[in-house]
Amino acid sequence: MKSVIYLLANILSISIFFCAQPLEAKKIDLFKVLVVMSYHAEYQWQQQVKAGIDTVLGDLCKVRYFDLDTKRNPSEGHKKADEAYTVYKTWQPDGVITADDNAQSMFVVPYLKNKVSTPVIFCGVNADPQKYGYPAVNVSGILERHHLRESLMLVKQLVPAIKKVGVIAASSPSNIGMINTIKKELHSYPVQSFEYRLVDSLAKAVEVTKGLHNLTDALHIMGIEGLLDDKGERLSATESTSIIAETYGKPTIGVVRYEVEAGALCAVIHQGQEQGATAARMLLDAMHGKQFSELPITRNRHGQSIINVTVLRKLDISPSASTLKDTILVETKK
Repeated sequence: MKSVIYLLANILSISIFFCAQPLEAKKIDLFKVLVVMSYHAEYQWQQQVKAGIDTVLGDLCKVRYFDLDTKRNPSEGHKKADEAYTVYKTWQPDGVITADDNAQSMFVVPYLKNKVSTPVIFCGVNADPQKYGYPAVNVSGILERHHLRESLMLVKQLVPAIKKVGVIAASSPSNIGMINTIKKELHSYPVQSFEYRLVDSLAKAVEVTKGLHNLTDALHIMGIEGLLDDKGERLSATESTSIIAETYGKPTIGVVRYEVEAGALCAVIHQGQEQGATAARMLLDAMHGKQFSELPITRNRHGQSIINVTVLRKLDISPSASTLKDTILVETKK
């Protein structure tokens, strides 16, 4: 009997000892995600994309960013892409996100597409995805499509007589891709014709803008980050937009909010946050084992009307109440 009591006492003391010990927190291995950006951290579009990625991945992943910096230093793009591949091989991420067109042509296509098992999700791609051989065995993503049709409908609500539209853009793969898309979709736009101009410098932009003033009724200012000034320095999109819009002197259409705040009349804007968040969600699905056949290429869907009231007053335009409904109103930032 004493031996039984002794045994039970030992069992009880052992149980109390283990129950009293704090349970060790279960360690969760976070996914490692490499994000290769085409541009530079100060570029507002890239900041929006990053914000979208961070919102979704948050505490779920260890995220490492790498910038190709191809707007400020386009000639160094391939060298930077090679450096990004070195980071990929050394760090061995569980997934990769690549933003905008240069990251596809310089990094994904030569190094990752159909060559590794790592899932790759792109965002911000303006070109036809077939240009890069997408979708691929390990690549899918979200295309960036400007809400130009909706922007044209908005500007025609402000100035119904608009029929001919000029397009001015920096000479870049992304903009060339967008112009090709416009040409394919022209029949569905509420205007008669377009005049296209690609430029590399602000001086050239001002020159062609003056010419487009006489040829067109409105000007679509698209992707002009990185134009060269007279000293060879690269300008921000806001700096160039302000000067081009002032030079044109008639209705101008932007693509993103900061262009309208810089002096464009209006736009139905898309946001980099949607691009980044969608890509991040797709990558999480892929890293959790979802097949790429179940992750088709998609595109951005959400648009928001925005009008610059400073420019409205300057051009003496009086919009209807229905046009202003659900529209963001901004003033030109000085």
